[in-house]
Amino acid sequence: MRGARWLVDSLRAKQPFNKELGQHFLINDDLIEFSVNHSAASINDHILEIGPGPGVLTEALLNSGSKVTAIEIDGVAVKHLREMFAPEIDQGKLELIEGDALDVKWPLDISKVIANIPYQISSPLIDRLTRYVREQKERTLELVFLLVQEEFGERLVMEYESDVGSLGMTALLDWESKIIKKVPPHNFSPNPKVNSCFVEMVPSNEKFQCDKRLIKQVIHLTFSQRRKKIRTTLKSVPKRINRIPLWHSSRWKEAYSSLIDDERLECRPEELDFDDWVELCCDLDKNSS
Repeated sequence: MRGARWLVDSLRAKQPFNKELGQHFLINDDLIEFSVNHSAASINDHILEIGPGPGVLTEALLNSGSKVTAIEIDGVAVKHLREMFAPEIDQGKLELIEGDALDVKWPLDISKVIANIPYQISSPLIDRLTRYVREQKERTLELVFLLVQEEFGERLVMEYESDVGSLGMTALLDWESKIIKKVPPHNFSPNPKVNSCFVEMVPSNEKFQCDKRLIKQVIHLTFSQRRKKIRTTLKSVPKRINRIPLWHSSRWKEAYSSLIDDERLECRPEELDFDDWVELCCDLDKNSS
């Protein structure tokens, strides 16, 4: 293996650090190996890597025997990767896609997503992963293992009471998530100003008695006005309620009226746990038509 520092320096020789893309490259080979080992990447996997940059994780994933599809938005990095991994591309072990991972089509048979992602795409990437796992007919995705900003990871898993919010609550609809390891800034080049962490996400494949999209919309709406009581926020028809099949403003008003005396509506969003939200939304659903 050429190693992380060599690959990063090789890319840096072609272009300077790109602040707009949030490029902080992991240069600790032990942590890169940790990602691969913890994810149990093997010859049986088709792994999606998002934002490979210099290819430090790409190299380790290929060495595990996995087939890798890597999506990179930076044109200079794409050229660099094609030079560094030309044999693997020719052999079909690595497919390199130039584009935005949030927009391009992903292969249908991905078994794991392993990536050191730019901080600024963390939230939209969780949404993209959720859409992907819901759309998969064969349910091949087993694991997502991401290196993210520590603060984002804590909100995703709701590590502390102060982290309770719409991100973590809505993630529970589709994922079982936990923080695996904290990563200090000195392990990156250039050093970020914040700590990072490895987060593991496993699809829960849990079914609910009402549409997940209804639960997600209600949680997002109420936490966007978290100082208000739930009753006050839900009194107004959600702007996007028509995007949920069979839901419209008249049905929402009927559903809300059916729970007008419900004690849960006197709470503020953070006072309800996940099961409370599911139950509340399912009650809204069954009490209207």
